[in-house]
Amino acid sequence: MNRIVNWRFAAGLALALLCALQLFCLLRAPAAFSPSRIDLTLMHGQSQTLGRLELAAPQADSAHIVVRRDASGGWWIRNTSIGRQLALRRDGVDRLTGRTSISTGMRFQIGAAVFTVDGASEHEVAFSDGAQQWRYNGANLFRNGQVLPTCPDTRLAARIVAGWNRWVPAVLSMHRPLRFGGSLHCGNRIGVAGIAPGSAAMADDDGQLVLVAGAGTAPLLVWPGNGQVDLARREEWLGGTCHAAACPPHPVTSMVVGYTRLLMAVDGDTLRMRPVSHVALFAEPRLQLPPQVAWQWQQRDFWSFQMQRAWLAACAATVIAAVVTALRIRTQQARLRAGAAVFLAAAGTGALVLQHLGSPPGLGWSLILAWAALWFALLAAPRVNPVLAAGVTLLAVGLLAQLELALGGANSSWTRYFHKTSALLAIGLGAVVWVLGHRPRVPLPQASAERILLLLAGVALIALALQVAYGDETGVLGLQPVEFAKLALTGLTAHCIALGLGTRQQASDTVLRWLRLVMPALLFLALLGVALVQVDDYSPLVLLMVWTGAMVLAWTLATRRFLPAGILAACACCAVLALAALHGAEPARLAKLNFYADRFLVWLDPGTHPHTGQQLLLGARAIAQGGWRGADGLLGLSTLGLEAGTVPRIPQVQDDFAPSFFLNRHGLAAALALWTLQALFLAGLVQSAARAWQAHHAARDFRHAWLARCRCFALCGGAGFLFGHFLLSWGTNLSIFPVMGQPMSFLSAGGSHLLFFICPLLAIGSACVQSFEESHHAGVRPT
Repeated sequence: MNRIVNWRFAAGLALALLCALQLFCLLRAPAAFSPSRIDLTLMHGQSQTLGRLELAAPQADSAHIVVRRDASGGWWIRNTSIGRQLALRRDGVDRLTGRTSISTGMRFQIGAAVFTVDGASEHEVAFSDGAQQWRYNGANLFRNGQVLPTCPDTRLAARIVAGWNRWVPAVLSMHRPLRFGGSLHCGNRIGVAGIAPGSAAMADDDGQLVLVAGAGTAPLLVWPGNGQVDLARREEWLGGTCHAAACPPHPVTSMVVGYTRLLMAVDGDTLRMRPVSHVALFAEPRLQLPPQVAWQWQQRDFWSFQMQRAWLAACAATVIAAVVTALRIRTQQARLRAGAAVFLAAAGTGALVLQHLGSPPGLGWSLILAWAALWFALLAAPRVNPVLAAGVTLLAVGLLAQLELALGGANSSWTRYFHKTSALLAIGLGAVVWVLGHRPRVPLPQASAERILLLLAGVALIALALQVAYGDETGVLGLQPVEFAKLALTGLTAHCIALGLGTRQQASDTVLRWLRLVMPALLFLALLGVALVQVDDYSPLVLLMVWTGAMVLAWTLATRRFLPAGILAACACCAVLALAALHGAEPARLAKLNFYADRFLVWLDPGTHPHTGQQLLLGARAIAQGGWRGADGLLGLSTLGLEAGTVPRIPQVQDDFAPSFFLNRHGLAAALALWTLQALFLAGLVQSAARAWQAHHAARDFRHAWLARCRCFALCGGAGFLFGHFLLSWGTNLSIFPVMGQPMSFLSAGGSHLLFFICPLLAIGSACVQSFEESHHAGVRPT
């Protein structure tokens, strides 16, 4: 098939069409305006209520905060929102308002319960309510010296953490906040009649236990001394003169109101605020504001670029690195390819750093960077095969969807997903071309490959441990170690299967032999642990089940043992029947389950869950509006670059529900074309795996046979994970499955999945085909 189809030419035509659509989308976008600076002018003794309109904060309440200036000229702020919080940044640290340190003798009241602090230190608090003696150490809650039993509705992950905290020393314990509210004393919860759970809490804040007011309507009253204070409504000092008894050492430099961050500085009678993220966009620079509030308008600029000294230094270092890399290569063509790959990856890194610093380049520059990455991958690769051709086209489709979302959103935050996708494309595809151009002619020895695989597995396990200890379901330090772990798991499993199917040899080193066999299982268990303990989501489990099925199917076909294949088919049929049975199940029965019952209830009846079911309802409405030819009836061509309406309100529309946005914008007909591209990519991976298995039979020695088998099962594992992502994402958006929380490969916003899994898989698939082609043209048997 590769000889009949010119994949480079076909992919070039598709890429040129998609780039033209992206350019048309950018040029057609209407003008949008936002405040570059917000000035609040107050005289001594005056105050002003600010909210969604005055601060250009789309997610804030209409009356979110009150800013007051006292008689001595000091500026003070108070949160007046009932359900939303306010974060203030002092000395480089963001802290929510409505919290206070705990001291001995302090009293606090939530509902009808009044507590008195008997003793307090940085890591432990002892308090009483007149009837019970309580002690909390950041991990466990004790009543009269006894640890409370876990709550009946506690999930499996929380039960495991609670059991861990009871048996390990305090240094190794995992922090769990103490919450007030509900009707039971259990776990880390103190029940208070008539108060919703979580209305108040004790939590660790930078190594010190603090008392925190929740987002509920019940006030948390505190008596730090003689006066009574509603903690959630307590005033905080912003700047200027402060004559209070305990003023913070540093003024506020920024605040976050409803996801909108504003930089702040006091200038005499004026408080100057500069919105820097999640800022509302307006069609024209006119708005009726209170007399004390003044805006300075700015128009959205697609070609802005803040040239900083650090950026200039990075550019110079990039040029030097590209030149040094090129000089080390002999042939001129390879020299140019290597230097360009290094420069492209470094440019993507610089763009990512600029975005992290809060001054990303304009959308136009990010689009040019993404174009350079896509065309460079297509033109500079030594050979283009179905895997690379379909992959580059799918990446261009995803880039178009993210650009539409960036231009169609009602606030500035949507652009950050496009910036990140473009930067990671440059990094990932630059690395892919560099790897394809520097693939060693002689395969690595098996021992060297094993050391590399074990190193990857070790790094993945360390990253997963860091996520469990310091991260959450979104990852750690902005990264998702699970994506890198999936790549390592695929490589290690492929290596072990390749060894098992080869000539049986007695290993001289027993420890290394056990590591070869056990490390994939350990990594598998680590993924399960992250899914259950930390992520609190069953979608990684389902994804791993699909991957396991794909690997078992590949093994059965390779060894011609069809009994396991039959068992696998029977399990798949049972899963389909179980899913059909769940569709007709009664919600009351599912509510008794302890395994993610809330997800199934929302899936079966989202209308009775207005908050958690909003994602499914909005997604289904968006898909229904799209129909076959998109919401505009022209496959989305007439709405390119224009406002996206209410579709961006779907939670996680840039990731998990990106297919809903695509179906709404371009219709089911375009989705069928997208499915065809996805099927072509998977077929390319499977075809490459089949060719690798054929090369195994024609190999000259054990090492070449092992390498061919390893390539075969690595490609099958990658195809299995991708098929799982496609299946779960389409199934979630079409309401076939409950909400799974997995991104759509290639279509969703760029992140760890793109950088740590998609791009390496492109490199592996392309390198394998390149090896086959080189062997064929050289007239030798493939290796």
